[in-house]
Amino acid sequence: MNDTTEMIRLAPPGALDMALGEAMFTQRAIRRLDPARPITDEQLRTILDAGSKAPSGANIQPARFLVIRDRERIREFGALYHEAWWAKRRDEYGWSGKADIPDGSPYRMPALLADEMADAPVVLLAFSLPSGVAAASTFPAVQNILLAARALGIGSVLTTLHPQVMDRVYAMFGVPAEMVFHCCIPLGYPRGRFGPTVRYPTSQTTSWNDWANPPPWA
Repeated sequence: MNDTTEMIRLAPPGALDMALGEAMFTQRAIRRLDPARPITDEQLRTILDAGSKAPSGANIQPARFLVIRDRERIREFGALYHEAWWAKRRDEYGWSGKADIPDGSPYRMPALLADEMADAPVVLLAFSLPSGVAAASTFPAVQNILLAARALGIGSVLTTLHPQVMDRVYAMFGVPAEMVFHCCIPLGYPRGRFGPTVRYPTSQTTSWNDWANPPPWA
C-alpha cells in the first residue's frame, strides 16, 4: 500500500448470510472442484473483500492476492503446481508417482488436486509486502477468504508450492521479486459436499495454565 491509497469502510455483503458457526463447522478442504460451474467476478469481490477485513499487525495490511481466472493461464500454472506437488513428495518420501503412495496414505486426495489444479475455475495466489509480520498478517485474510467462499457454497483449499517452481511462477505472472509468497487457493464449486468434518477433540489439544494440564472440559 502506498501513502496515497485511501482506506475505505465496507458494509457486510448480503451474500454472506450463512451463520458463522455453520461456515466454520462445515468448512473442509475441497480438492474436487467442478470445472463446469463458473464463479462470478462479484463473488470473487465478495470473497476478497472478506479477506481485506481480517486484522493485521499495526493495521499495515500487507496481504496481496493475485486472481487467476484465464483458462490458459490456469492450465500453465496447473503444470507448475503438479511439478511442485511431486517435488515436495520426492523431498519428503522419495516418491515419483502415484504407484509410490502407500494404501491408506492421506496424500491420495491431495495427489488428485495435483492432477486437477489445471482445471480449477479460479486460483488465488496469496502474497504479502515484505515486513516483519508478513505471514502473521496474511493468513488471517486467507482464513476469511476460505470462510467467505464456504458461505457462498464455493469450495477451497489452502495449499503451497515448492522452491523448484517459484522463479517460474513469479515470471509467469510478473510478480515483483520483493513480494513474499505464502500459499495457493484454488476455488470452485465442490464435486461432493462440505462437512461435517472429523477433528481431534480440543480436550486433547489444549493445555490449561500449564503445558499438559487439561482444560476443564476434558
